[in-house]
This record gives sequence, structure tokens and C-alpha cells, in this order.
Amino acid sequence: QVQLVESGGGLVQAGGSLRLSCAASGRTFSFASMGWFRQAPGLEREFVAAIGWSARNTIYADSVKGRFSIGRDNAKNTMYLQMNNLKPEDTAVYYCAADKTTMTSRGVNYDYWGQGTQVTVSS
Repeated sequence: QVQLVESGGGLVQAGGSLRLSCAASGRTFSFASMGWFRQAPGLEREFVAAIGWSARNTIYADSVKGRFSIGRDNAKNTMYLQMNNLKPEDTAVYYCAADKTTMTSRGVNYDYWGQGTQVTVSS
């Protein structure tokens, strides 16, 4: 059984920073990649960033390039999302996810999901 638990969300002013964490337990060696997605009220879930198992490969949504940085520590089974220069439009519930076979921005490909953590950016 795989469990993903996000933490680190909160309220921050525009221009501020937050660091999200995703702790994985269970059969984590089966992950080909892990990713972050977000969903704002009334909007569809959207891709934020993903990282391969070796952490050499990363992909980002255009909206967060240069501001967000994804990383992982396999020894701790933890993935991170450093979010800098936050904007009000970054407000959303952020979800971490794990994919057993690929590294992709397509949410439907991901096999496991966390419960989400709220990020609110005030203007």
C-alpha cells in the first residue's frame, strides 16, 4: 500500500515563499516519477512540476518556471516543492502524486495521490 502525505501549505503574502513536502510510504521503489498538481476553486486540476526517480530529470508548467523548484530525497522518501515569488493566482490545493511507469504532466497517468495541502497567497 502506498501513502502520500503533503505538508507545508499555508497563507503567505504575494512575493513570499513556501516549501511543500510530500512524504511517501509503502512501495516507493516502484515510482518512476513524482509530481505536483494543483486545483483552484472552480478550475480543473493542473500540472505544476514533476521529477524522475533519479532526480536528474524535471519538468515544469510554464506558469511556474523560474519560481518553483522540485526536488526529492529518496533516502527520506520525500519530495519537495520550493515555491518562491508566489502570486495570488498560485492559490490552490496542492497535491503530490506518484507514477509507476512514466514521467509526465498528464494527471491521468499518475497512480497514487495525496490528500492535498492548501496554499493561499494574499495580494
